[in-house]
Amino acid sequence: MGYTPPPAFTTRPTLSGTFGMSASTHWLATATAQAVLERGGNAFDASVAAAFVLHVVEPHLNGPGGDLVGIFQTADAAAPTVLMGQGPAPEGATIEHFREEGLDLVPGAGGLAAAVPGAVDAWLLLLRDHGTWEVGDVLAYAIDYARSGHPLVAQAAATIARVADLFESDWTSSRDLWMPEGRLPVAGEIVRNPAYAAVLDGLVHASCSVRDDGPVGRAARIDAARREWRTGQVAHEAADFLSRPHRHATGGSHAGVITAEDFAAFEAGYEPAVTRDFRGHSISKAGAWTQGPALLQTLALLEPLDGDLLDPSQEVGAHTILEAQKLALADRDAWFGDDDVDLDALLDADYLAQRRTLIGDEASREFRPGAIRGRTPFIPPLRTDAGPASAASGEPTVDRSGQTRGDTCHLDVIDRWGNIVSATPSGGWLQSSPTIPALGFCLGTRLQMTWLEPGHPSSLTPGRRPRTTLTPTLVSRDGVPEFAIGSPGGDQQDQWQLLALLRMIVGGYSPQEAIDAPALHTTAMPESFWPRTWTPAGAVVENRLGDALIDGLAARGHAVTRAGDWSLGRVSAVGRRGDDGVLWAAANARGMQGYAAGR
Repeated sequence: MGYTPPPAFTTRPTLSGTFGMSASTHWLATATAQAVLERGGNAFDASVAAAFVLHVVEPHLNGPGGDLVGIFQTADAAAPTVLMGQGPAPEGATIEHFREEGLDLVPGAGGLAAAVPGAVDAWLLLLRDHGTWEVGDVLAYAIDYARSGHPLVAQAAATIARVADLFESDWTSSRDLWMPEGRLPVAGEIVRNPAYAAVLDGLVHASCSVRDDGPVGRAARIDAARREWRTGQVAHEAADFLSRPHRHATGGSHAGVITAEDFAAFEAGYEPAVTRDFRGHSISKAGAWTQGPALLQTLALLEPLDGDLLDPSQEVGAHTILEAQKLALADRDAWFGDDDVDLDALLDADYLAQRRTLIGDEASREFRPGAIRGRTPFIPPLRTDAGPASAASGEPTVDRSGQTRGDTCHLDVIDRWGNIVSATPSGGWLQSSPTIPALGFCLGTRLQMTWLEPGHPSSLTPGRRPRTTLTPTLVSRDGVPEFAIGSPGGDQQDQWQLLALLRMIVGGYSPQEAIDAPALHTTAMPESFWPRTWTPAGAVVENRLGDALIDGLAARGHAVTRAGDWSLGRVSAVGRRGDDGVLWAAANARGMQGYAAGR
C-alpha cells in the first residue's frame, strides 16, 4: 500500500510570496513580525519583536522569566546556529537542599524550581549580532501591548480560573495582577501589565546611555540593556521576592534559592547545531541539553523502512512510529543532559540497527534505553501514580486527553534576503510561581526537568542547565535552508514535528496539509514535567485517524486515549522553495490562535 494521500480539506492555504513570511502561535506576534519586515527589518529584528509580544499576549505559555531555544541561519552562512537561551540551576539549587526540604522531585510550580531566566538575554544577543534595529524600536510593540492592553485569549482566561484559588489563598501578588478587581477575567477582555511595560522601558532607558550612532554604538546600547536585565532591578527584585516562603506544587511552603549573583553570572550564547541527514534532507537540532537529538534518532530508526511504515495514517505506520519514538525517548531520558553526551554512539549505524530490531508487531510496555559503549543506562524513577494533585502544579504540557493546560510558544520567520529563524520560547508561565509585583511577571520552573538522584547528566546540579523540551528544527538541502519548523507541546514537541516531517519529506504533503493532518503521540516515557509520571504503552490519538486504525493500535497493545478530532499538534513553519525561491508559511489551526502571514 502506498503513502496515504493528503486530505482534500485544509484549514487555510499554505501562504506563498517573495517578500517575507512569519508564523507563530498567536496572531499578534505574527502580525508584529510581519510589521517589522514591512518596515525594513530583517528576520532577526522581526523574531525579537514578536518574541517580546508573546511574553505579553501569551502569559500562560511563556514569559520574560522563562527560557528559549532557537535555531537560525543567516543568508551568508554555510550552516545553522543554535541560540542558547536556557539558564542554569542557581548556585543554591543542590540535591542536598531539596532533600532537606523533604522533596523527592523538583516541584512543578514555585520559586524553588526556578532556573536562571535566559530568554530576554538571548533575544537581545540575537538582536545585537544579527538584527539591525535599536532596542527601543524592537520593544515598542510589546511595551504598547503591556501598557495599553490586549485582548486576553481564552486559554489564558481558563488558566487563571484554574489557579484562582491558589492566587487567592497564597500567591496574592498573582491575584493582584491577573484578578485586579477580585474577579476572574473573561476571554477577550482587555488586560494590561504596566509593571512589565516599565521593566521594558528600563531596558530602553539603559540602552540610551550610549551615544555613538554607528554599529559599535548600537551593539553597546544593546549590551547596556542586557547588563541592566542581568544586574539591575529584575535580578534584585526577583531574588528578594522569591526568598520568602510560598506554596509549591507539592503543597508545601519553600523559599527560592536564586540570587542576584545567579542572574549576573549567566549570559546567553551560540552553539553549533547537531545535524543528521534523512532522505536527502539535513535535519538540524540543538544539542543533548535539549530533547532535540531524540528526533534525529527517531528519524534514523525509521529511515530505511518502507514508506507505509512511515505513514502515521496507516495502522502499521502509526504503530511503528510510536515504537521508534519510545526507543528514542528512552535513550533521551537515560543519556541526555548538560554534559558530555555521546551522541555519536547514540546515532551510530550499528547501534541503531540493534535498536531497530526491538520494534515488533506488538506495543512494548517496557522502558528500554540502550547501553552504549558498555555503559549502563540511567533508569529514572518510573511513576504511574501522580499522588495528590495540587492547583499549584502549573504543568505546562498537554494532558493525557490532549487538553492544553498551558504550554509553550513558537515562532518562525524568513525574510527576502534568506535569513531564517525558528525559536521556541517558554517558561515563566503565569502559573509557574508568584508574580513579582515590581516586575509584572514570575520566574519559570525549568528545574522540574532535573532529577534528585545524583550522577546523571540530568541530575540537579548548580550551574548546569536542565535538559529542556524546547526543540525547534531547521531543515536544509545542500547547505541551503529549506524550512524552519517547530511546535509547543512539552514532550510532544518533536513527536508532532516528526509527523509533519514524515508527511512532507516522505509523503509529499504541502506544509499546511502536513500540519492539518491527524496526529498522535506516545506517553510511554517519564514526563519531563512534575509529577513525572508515565503510561506504559500509552498512545494519544486524534479521532480523525479513524476507528479502524485506532482499534488496530489497541489490538496491538497500545493503551489508547482518544483526544478528539482537532486537539494534538501546534506546529508552524516557514520556508523557501528550492526550484523558484518562493517563500511560504503555514500554521496550526488547532486552538484557533496560531496564524501565518506574509507576502
